[in-house]
Amino acid sequence: MTDTTTTHSNTRKAPVIAIMGHIDHGKSTLLDYIRKTNIVSGEAGGITQHISAYEVQHTTADGIESSITFLDTPGHEAFSAIRSRGATVADIAILIVSAEDGVKPQTLEALKCIKEENIPYIVAINKIDKPGANIERTKNNLMENEIYIEGYGGTIPAIPISAKTGEGVPDLLDMMLLVAEMEDLTGDREALATGTIIESNMDPKKGISATLIIKDGTLHKGSYIVSDDAYSPVRIMENFLGESIDEATFSSPVQIIGWNKLPKVGKMFIAVEDKKTAEAQALKCKYNDCEVKNMMPQDTGKKVVPIIIRTDSAGSSEAVASEVNKILCDDRICTHILYTDIGAVSETDVKTALSNEDTVILAFHTKIDPKAEQLADRMNVEIQSFDIIYKLTEWLTEALEKRKPTSHVDKVTGGCKVLKIFSQNKKDKQVIGAKITEGILKNKSTVKIMRKDECVATGTIKEMQQQKMDVDQVAEGEFGMLVDAKTLIETGDTIVNFISVEE
Repeated sequence: MTDTTTTHSNTRKAPVIAIMGHIDHGKSTLLDYIRKTNIVSGEAGGITQHISAYEVQHTTADGIESSITFLDTPGHEAFSAIRSRGATVADIAILIVSAEDGVKPQTLEALKCIKEENIPYIVAINKIDKPGANIERTKNNLMENEIYIEGYGGTIPAIPISAKTGEGVPDLLDMMLLVAEMEDLTGDREALATGTIIESNMDPKKGISATLIIKDGTLHKGSYIVSDDAYSPVRIMENFLGESIDEATFSSPVQIIGWNKLPKVGKMFIAVEDKKTAEAQALKCKYNDCEVKNMMPQDTGKKVVPIIIRTDSAGSSEAVASEVNKILCDDRICTHILYTDIGAVSETDVKTALSNEDTVILAFHTKIDPKAEQLADRMNVEIQSFDIIYKLTEWLTEALEKRKPTSHVDKVTGGCKVLKIFSQNKKDKQVIGAKITEGILKNKSTVKIMRKDECVATGTIKEMQQQKMDVDQVAEGEFGMLVDAKTLIETGDTIVNFISVEE
């Protein structure tokens, strides 16, 4: 399936493939095998935490060489927005499922993304080399989860593979190209490029860069690209290997360096011929971006822990913010994200933290500026660095628990029902007869007077008598007592003895 002209200026284009599925089911290992390079060791904890794009050449069983573009999408649930973006950009999805574990929660989440984008997909049953692998059981498991593959009530192709040994991988690549041919994917090389921003980040040396996938047209060096109110000259354009190139066409992943501001991931871009047109287009699309600082909420009666998030890329910011917002808050404590930003933790971040008590700065996959670190140490501002998303959420959950303010609740230790009023004088002294209903009522203790389940007053027991003898406490039966209370006690009221407990 080499490029052949179809109608007019339309040309057959290489498919863009999204590899999707549950964490640790072998997405990165599959790409690793296909590209013959190791990306797994480059990711902290062996987890892919960014969307990446790669081009490969594959020779089919018929001897035809074709190009395929792959998107590697993270499997951890925190990166669901990035996964969804991958499905939006892709022409075809590969749903990878372990022959050992079967369908897992992120498998179904990935499938939901695929179905929402209405793109064709292929099931890759991976890890068939493992001792616990059971292809037949996995196929039945797929059917149980309404994934109907060929031979099991459906038309979805399913290819058993081992991403580790490479068994079945050529068949999977052949199937990708067959599905692409059936989809009749074409583009116009003569048109100005359009496509999608799949990642953006700030490099202290190079400036703002963005990775994008060209969906149609050709991008030429010397032109400009615009995405919402961000734009960039196409002066520094690199392919997925980091090599400088002069032009790129549809399905190609490229990196453009030199943006005026961070373009938003998941947004479309268009190519224009000159700077004037780019600026006019950007001005037209001006909007408030995600880095705008959020004001602290009004007093809610809870302790609010302000959070500043610094990451290496826009996709990571999105994922970290999502995880922070998912951490369960209660009636005593909650988090509030002041803002997210790209690049190293700066002095400005620390100064912002100083103006908001108890602020925590979370750095994910990014550095801390030495001056910022010195200021934070001097002013006791907490900065925490992480490379793995679940480590960040674990730490923050524990930190919130430690910061949770204590509360005092009144615990009832004894109670009685008022049977008779003997005397009530002007000095708030009231002599009453009562009967114990629960626990122990003690002399000299503070009590609440309850009427129809509502506290109408508080008071103090001054004296207690049972069987005409002075006592310090009563545990059962009828007794008399002198109560100091400003509200008149009535027959039928309940008087409860309580202690204040810290929780």
